[in-house]
Amino acid sequence: MSDAFQWLYSDIVKEHFTNPKNVFDPDEEFRTDAEGVVGNIKCGDQMMFLLRIEEDRIADVRWKTYGCASAIASTSMLSEVIKGMPLREAYGIKPADIARKLGGLPENKIHCSVLGDKALRAAIDSWLEKHGRTGEFKGEDAMEICHCLNITDKDIEQAVKDGARSWGQLQEATKIGTVCGGCKVKAEELLHEFAHIYGD
Repeated sequence: MSDAFQWLYSDIVKEHFTNPKNVFDPDEEFRTDAEGVVGNIKCGDQMMFLLRIEEDRIADVRWKTYGCASAIASTSMLSEVIKGMPLREAYGIKPADIARKLGGLPENKIHCSVLGDKALRAAIDSWLEKHGRTGEFKGEDAMEICHCLNITDKDIEQAVKDGARSWGQLQEATKIGTVCGGCKVKAEELLHEFAHIYGD
C-alpha cells in the first residue's frame, strides 16, 4: 500500500475499504424489501442499497457501489451502523456522522460519503411508498443553509436535479445568497456534491 494512501486515510477507513461489510452478493439470494439507487455512472460513482425491514426497523442490509475508497468505506460503515436501527433514525443519518465514525475523510473526498446516505433514504422512501406512507419522513433530515430565506440542502438538491449546475443557475432557481450572501461557501460545496451525483 502506498505511503500516500496511508497518509490520506485512517486505519478505520482502510479496514472498511479492504474488508467492506455487507456487500451485495447476487449468489446469496438476499431477500429485499426495499431498494434505492443513486449516483451517476458517467462520473464513476453509483450506489445501490438493499434493505430487509421488519417492524419499521432495518433487520439487514446489502449494498453495491462503483466508487472510490471513500465511497466504499463510508457505505461499509453506514451499513453496519444502521442494522437494527428504526427507519426514522436511519433516515436522518448524515455523511458527517459516518465520516466521524471513520476517523475523518480527506476534504476532497467528503462528497463520496454522500452517496450511501442518499441511497439509504431512497430505499426507505420506496418502502414507505409501497406501504402507503409516501413522504412520511420527508424534510426531517433537511439542513438549513440560507437562514435569510430558509433554504435547505434539500432545496439545493432539487435545484440540481432540475438542471442547476452553476451558482447563477442555483440562485435563479432558489434565490439563495441574494440577501446577506453568508451561505454562499456552503451552498457552493453542496452544489458541487449534488452535481457530482446527478450530473450529466
